[in-house]
Amino acid sequence: MVSQLKRSAPSHLSFPRVRGLGGRPPRAGVGGQAPLLKPTLKMGTPATPARREKKFPGMMKAGQRSEAGVGSQFPKRFSGRDVMRTLGTSLTPGQPDRHTQPSHPIVTVDRSMSNAKARDVQVFPLREGTIVLRSRTWDRLKFEIEYALQRGTTANTYLIQADRTALIDPPGETFTTIFLDTLQQRFDLSQLDYLILGHVNPNRIATLTRLLELAPQVQIVCSNPAAIALRNADNIASLTALPEQPLNLQVVRGDDGLDLGQGHLLQFILTPTPRWPDELCTYDPQSCLLFTDKFFGAHRCGDQVFDEGWSSLAEDRRYYFDCLHAAQANQVLSALDKLEALDVYAYAPAHGPLVRYGLTELTHAYRHWSVAQQAQELTVALIYASAYGNTATLAQAIARGLTRAGVNVESINCEFAEPTEIQAALAKSAGFIIGSPTLGGHVPTPIQTALGIVLSTVATDKLAGVFGSFGWSGEAVDIIEGKLRDAGYRFGFDPIRVKFKPTDADLQICEEVGVDFAQALKRSRKAEARKVVSGLQQSQAARTEQAVGRIVGSLCVVAAKRGDMESAMLASWVSQATFTPPGLTVAVAKDRAIESLMHSGDVFVLNILAEGKPLQRHFMKPFQPGEDRFAGLETTLAENGCRVLNDALAYLECTVQNRMECGDHWLVYATVDRGKVLDASGQTAVHHRKSGSHY
Repeated sequence: MVSQLKRSAPSHLSFPRVRGLGGRPPRAGVGGQAPLLKPTLKMGTPATPARREKKFPGMMKAGQRSEAGVGSQFPKRFSGRDVMRTLGTSLTPGQPDRHTQPSHPIVTVDRSMSNAKARDVQVFPLREGTIVLRSRTWDRLKFEIEYALQRGTTANTYLIQADRTALIDPPGETFTTIFLDTLQQRFDLSQLDYLILGHVNPNRIATLTRLLELAPQVQIVCSNPAAIALRNADNIASLTALPEQPLNLQVVRGDDGLDLGQGHLLQFILTPTPRWPDELCTYDPQSCLLFTDKFFGAHRCGDQVFDEGWSSLAEDRRYYFDCLHAAQANQVLSALDKLEALDVYAYAPAHGPLVRYGLTELTHAYRHWSVAQQAQELTVALIYASAYGNTATLAQAIARGLTRAGVNVESINCEFAEPTEIQAALAKSAGFIIGSPTLGGHVPTPIQTALGIVLSTVATDKLAGVFGSFGWSGEAVDIIEGKLRDAGYRFGFDPIRVKFKPTDADLQICEEVGVDFAQALKRSRKAEARKVVSGLQQSQAARTEQAVGRIVGSLCVVAAKRGDMESAMLASWVSQATFTPPGLTVAVAKDRAIESLMHSGDVFVLNILAEGKPLQRHFMKPFQPGEDRFAGLETTLAENGCRVLNDALAYLECTVQNRMECGDHWLVYATVDRGKVLDASGQTAVHHRKSGSHY
């Protein structure tokens, strides 16, 4: 068992003793193993216009613009911050574009699955000797906050065939058998030269093990943190160890490249983040595909290989960013800066459709969202380490709640952060939250170091929080809480302890805890701000607030449910929006617990309250994270599975169609599926306000 975490191994794996990296000498000749090369085509050096035109007829030249939409014949390119807006030929689902060889997608189905729609692997040719194998699951893959929309996902693997052959990012263990069967139907694994890993996690070890058994000659190309983790994969409990023979590793450093022949001179870009410190992007100048791993993805399963009709993916892509990247905005901006000089035909992410038609918009959106996150007035330092990924999953859910509530998050993975970095993050933060696993009954060394920095440098008036996961015991959380409490720190929430893998309910509590923590900080900051605002400013603001407050609305209770997650809120910003189909809008604050259950496709019940009933008071009280909103009330289940309040005046069963971001709220548009008046003699409760600055 691992007794202590050591530096330099990814948090989503283990943190064992660091051993030297080595490997067998490379094979020579065509098809043999070639050592990593310094690229002859420097990063940021675009292909010449003649070369680009020869490879891709119709590629737009510098300065050329197109007003065409989806009907344009130009493939996408990306050069610098000013990404050119060019859209490609519209594709029907599964149809190859005009730059690929004529072919139909091949789908291999896993018949062992009992689901209504079985998991499968879709094979599709891309361009320039490259194919994608999309391991598809049509339901929720894992209990992590990023999959909460339950729209399925794809694990995208890419195969580049030239004089030498490279496989990029094989899927996790749930696809091991069906993926390898599909791959072997199309390719002789004895001819596989390289396996390129964008990142490593425990879930991928089973597939790597089987793959190396079938192709022991393969050379693994990855970043240094990933190489260290692979060398010590046998220290990870409950995982199949990698083959006993020494791993044949090539570690990417700086601007290393890899020549596969026929123009496929791969360029590697190190893009580490707190969540994935081993992150590696790969660019192929021959096909102009940028393999972005965790960047620019979406958890959406379907037949479309590319993102034609990309606006329909906007919500999924924003949710993916908010869950995975909002808390590491600094590193996202750094990665964008590294990638901006490349000429890109399409992004090839690890999840979801390839990004071609919406490449310009998504690139700008990533930068805009990251800058907006950095601009938040308040910052929380989220400091954690994670032995098996579970504590990191909890941190991700807490970060999601914090960012939803309008607070910037400075994520610090203690395994890869210098003490000065931790101290700097704490100095500019209004509060801090520490997450730790328990290893051998102790707090891991990196967390002990971070805790020492907190106790010696951070003022006790800053709000604190503690969370962690454990297997057999959970002493680490208790130890950290005790030391902080003895030092006089205030806690924004009760310590969170989760045994083994977190459930949906655990993640919902963590997200709500993050929201509550952020709200507490904002209330404190708002109270301080009132003290310094002049009397004249207060008078002018008060007049405007009083006028806005004269807008009235009916009092309703929105009840939503998705899977095991359920929530409700009192709402008065409700309005009918359409006659045909019957529809309405509800304004939902970003920091409301129910907001995460109000995405496109979600269902809810709008309970319209009657005047004179006590339901309003029940829902005006504050609820603790995870607390049952309906405790003590008489309810029944509507046909869509959400709660109907028996004492309501009427209720409407609704389905969310879309939503629009409006300042600190989301404006949710939903169609009414069915409804019923429960009290024909009652009158609708109306909410009268005196100020427009609060509900």
